[in-house]
Amino acid sequence: VQLQASGGGLVQPGGSLRLSCSASGSIFSISTMYWYRQAPGKQRELVASVTYGGVTNYMGSVKGRFTISRDNAKNTVYLQMNSLKPEDSAVYSCNMFVRADGASPFRSYWGQGTQVTVSS
Repeated sequence: VQLQASGGGLVQPGGSLRLSCSASGSIFSISTMYWYRQAPGKQRELVASVTYGGVTNYMGSVKGRFTISRDNAKNTVYLQMNSLKPEDSAVYSCNMFVRADGASPFRSYWGQGTQVTVSS
């Protein structure tokens, strides 16, 4: 199983970006999908999560600005980021728990990370 993230870049404060992360390979099912971020010198933070059924959770500082969603048919998770602030700058990584077949346990997989820089 491989996760491919995309959509990062440089944006001015107040701008928007949309991150995507798609899983490929032997996939039977995917449970909760996550977005994390890590800024230089800081610990990794859980930004948002979305269950298979669409229940979402967000870290406090992004509530009302970020929206996580998923397309189960495409094995893809999205993170729509609006009203971006300089403190949102970080490497954003996706994480999924994937079951390769009906007899296998869920295993954790990570995308490669995509840089988001918010600066004027």
